[in-house]
Amino acid sequence: MAMMKAVQLAPDSFIPGGRPDPLIREQHGNIGKSLSRLDGPLKVRGAARFAAEFPLDGMLYASVAFSGVVKGRISRIDAAAAEAAPGVTLVMTHLNAPKMAVVPLIKTQPKAAGNIDLPIMQDDRVHWSGQPIAVVLARTQEQADHAKSLLRFEYETEASVTSFAEAKAKGTQTGQAGGRPLKMERGDTDKALAAAPYKVDSIYATPRQNHNAIELHACTVAWDGDTLHVHDASQLVAHSAWSLAHTFGIAEEQVRVTSPFVGGGFGGKCLWWHQMLAAAAAKLSGRPVRLMLSREGVYRIVGGRGPTEQRVAIAAQADGTFDALVHTGTAAVSPHNPMPEPFILPVMSVYASGSLKFDLEVAYVDTLANTFMRAPGEAVGTFALESAIDELAVEMGMDPIELRLKNEPETNPLTGAPISQRDTEKAYRDGAERFGWSQRGAPGSRREGEWQIGMGVATATYPYYREPGGAARMTLARDGGVTVEIAAHEMGMGTMTAHTQVIADRLGLPLDKVDFRYGDSFQPGVVRGAGAQQTASIGFSVIAAHRELVVELLKLAGNDTPLAGLTADEVGGFNGGLAKLDEPGRHESYASILARAQLDELVVEGIAPPPLESQHWSMHSHGAMFCEVGVNVVTGEIRVRRFLGSFDCGRILNPKTAASQFRGGIIMGIGLALMEETQFDERLGRIMNPSLAEYHIPVHMDVPEIEVIWTDIPDPHAPMGARGIGEIGITGVGAAVANAIFNATGRRIRDLPITLDKLL
Repeated sequence: MAMMKAVQLAPDSFIPGGRPDPLIREQHGNIGKSLSRLDGPLKVRGAARFAAEFPLDGMLYASVAFSGVVKGRISRIDAAAAEAAPGVTLVMTHLNAPKMAVVPLIKTQPKAAGNIDLPIMQDDRVHWSGQPIAVVLARTQEQADHAKSLLRFEYETEASVTSFAEAKAKGTQTGQAGGRPLKMERGDTDKALAAAPYKVDSIYATPRQNHNAIELHACTVAWDGDTLHVHDASQLVAHSAWSLAHTFGIAEEQVRVTSPFVGGGFGGKCLWWHQMLAAAAAKLSGRPVRLMLSREGVYRIVGGRGPTEQRVAIAAQADGTFDALVHTGTAAVSPHNPMPEPFILPVMSVYASGSLKFDLEVAYVDTLANTFMRAPGEAVGTFALESAIDELAVEMGMDPIELRLKNEPETNPLTGAPISQRDTEKAYRDGAERFGWSQRGAPGSRREGEWQIGMGVATATYPYYREPGGAARMTLARDGGVTVEIAAHEMGMGTMTAHTQVIADRLGLPLDKVDFRYGDSFQPGVVRGAGAQQTASIGFSVIAAHRELVVELLKLAGNDTPLAGLTADEVGGFNGGLAKLDEPGRHESYASILARAQLDELVVEGIAPPPLESQHWSMHSHGAMFCEVGVNVVTGEIRVRRFLGSFDCGRILNPKTAASQFRGGIIMGIGLALMEETQFDERLGRIMNPSLAEYHIPVHMDVPEIEVIWTDIPDPHAPMGARGIGEIGITGVGAAVANAIFNATGRRIRDLPITLDKLL
């Protein structure tokens, strides 16, 4: 016998006048403990199934053909040889593909699959070089790949714009994010720049970059009548289910998207065309289909960062106070997705200034659409902003740390909102002492043989996010074990582990009594594993579910209990049951309460309120990034010798998984600084290095000793006091490396990546 109850938590929690959260009793001390990832043993044993590892009876393998032109129409398809090839069961093109509607990726956002508002294989039109134009199904992957090579296409091409410079010359428009223009000016920045005794005004450039998660994008798809099941590598199972349902004209309840394990996401493991095409091919063939993109395929149809050109101008008084802060520039976007790389985001919150201006323009290039890539905007925006601050510090003869701290804001620089929790100065002071910043010399002053040695620093920053739609189901069994379900995601960042720790402490249970389940669109909640917001979204959903669980348990306990007369605000989880917060002797176990109520289990659901906390408070994480480089005077080779990140990100739930996230972001930032660049042939409008042999990312020999420390100061207005940490690690790294290179050589490089040809 079970009992089910659902509730929505009042929206006044964690905001001015809202009630406190008294329900965590950390007698087990799991929160803050360096616990190894609970999914580790499964992965080591090979028992963790990823999207391309689900075996289905009668399954076919898919191979995707991509367009060889930028723009035009397909005038002829010769599929005879492919259709006759061994093992082939189907060749799907626009001539026979099932009807698929163009629908939003997310209910509240006007973006279609892959952030591209185009019909999927419904007509003969080509919109970018690499667009999917055919899918071959065969009994084996090798047969499908071979047959794809036999396909022949003819095109009628049309004029296209493939040059960033040409696109800018044709005119730009103000970029938007969330429907709001990325443009604002407060005060007269031109006047302040003209009058200030110290100023810098420089142009910075960042290139295209592509996603390279270790797990290739893949899905295994099967239809059962009008019901669709998709095993996916996904950061948004609930959103994908909604979009797939509307694409194929079926009810949302008829689509189930599961994603138990994801081998890296970074913003790229969303809904792209390959899931739609696999579902369409499965529907057309009547057989289950596995579609795993090749590494080249990921480059062709999964977006990344677009190129940017950024201007940063700063005016300062002799004491370092900023009179003007300007961050403007242009980002390249696709005509079919206006999402720019929003590089102006850091300037909106990091520093105080007498006047402020930001303006992001977009130029339209006929290419694959941009998408989210770890810290979109902040990753490249901090390169320009933090490089400019270093340039200003050099101009003024001032320590770059002191210049930054001189301009720490007392309230949000853009909105004036009070700051929830911000200890950037502590992060800088602790980091500087640990790193040995006092040993930094003048530019070009340190040398070890052929190597010039330099240190650089930069501020890292990323906002707190929590999206609406969080919900969780909590099932308490008579044996005292609890199962918590939420449609969240585990992409290697330790989500399951950290929240198992939180739930255990919240309910007063040992870890082995907690079963945290996730990654299934049939579970409650609409949570994206993106924007470093999963931690807060899951946390508040669990708070809501637990509160309802406590309310129901108190009702079941009745008057014949030590808990008689107590309210939900007066009790918390302790020693396998409920106890009065300030009188733990008034206690009854969960097993006892359920046994007296003759229930085998109690099931509740909690719905998190809208994220009102971020409307009342300025909530941002920050960090101080310290880098030491060596630059070879003979070859120009750059080596990052050591790196330290000192972070102020609220409460750290699991130091072991957090350190891994911070280090991973820093490594990705080193790649951004020194090597990552999508080679784009503007004559052909085509990516020319779609492989890990030619697209360079850091390998073990490129990664130095990386130390991470943190303030571990809880944010009073965030659930559990924690803010997400998945994105901040990459921010500021590009500038810290560039600033260290300047300190080593006296050469200022403003164009990423910083390759040796730019130094020689």
